[in-house]
Order: sequence, then structure tokens, then C-alpha cells
Amino acid sequence: MHTENKISREKMIDLLNEDLAREYQAIIAYVVYSQTIKGAEFTDIARELELHAAEELSHALQIAKQIDYFNGTPVTKPKEVKMSDKAKDMLAFDLENEKRTIQNYRKRILQAEAMGEFALSEVLRKIIAQEQEHFLDLADALGIDNPKIGA
Repeated sequence: MHTENKISREKMIDLLNEDLAREYQAIIAYVVYSQTIKGAEFTDIARELELHAAEELSHALQIAKQIDYFNGTPVTKPKEVKMSDKAKDMLAFDLENEKRTIQNYRKRILQAEAMGEFALSEVLRKIIAQEQEHFLDLADALGIDNPKIGA
């Protein structure tokens, strides 16, 4: 394990709270975007976004449970939700947020394992699999072939 992955329980609480705020952001964005995206070409993705909202709520609950496990208090405020009256902009905002979320969870998994918190890393692995599906759904809706998540 790399030493940069070794963090304190307090630092993990802070990072998980950032992740939780991002999950709240995703819930709000998916709820709003799914109902406001207009155009026949976006009907299918709008329905998919409704499903994503429910999955993001599940992620938020799982992250909040982990924060409580570490004796922290879950945050109550979401990260900012960007708005646009253009469907492609909304989907691009979501794509970027999913990308950032996946990148953060990859780091969080390594940090959890460095702490010996393997149950947390397993919870995050399940979440990241769904986040990657969301990322691919959004990229597909935007016509992006073989999208890259990066480090």
C-alpha cells in the first residue's frame, strides 16, 4: 500500500461526507433533469435518469451508514447542482459529476484498504459499479464512444 493512502478515521469521515454531498447532488440533478429534459431524442435517457436517482439515494444511505460507523455525522447539504435549459448541457454536467465520483471512490477504496476497513471498500466497490453504469448511460446518450474516466 502506498503511504499516501493511509489516512485517519477523522479524515475518512471528512472524505465520505464530501462523497455524500456529491450523492445528494446526483439525486437532485437526476430528479430535476429527468423531469425537465425535453425532446423526443431524450425520452429514453429521461426515464433512465429516474432510475439513476433511486440508485443514488441508495448510495447516499450506504455512505451515511459508513460515516455513522466511523462515529461521524453525515452532512446535510448537497454540492451545487448546475442547471441549463439545454438537454445536452444537463447530460454533460451529469457525465462530469459521475466521472469525478468514480475517481473519488477509486481513491476511497485504496484509502479504506490501507486502513484495514475492508467492509467499507466492498461497499464502495458495489457503488462504483453502478456509478460506472450511469457514466456509460450518459456517455451513450451524448453519443460519446468509448468514454474515458481517467485517474
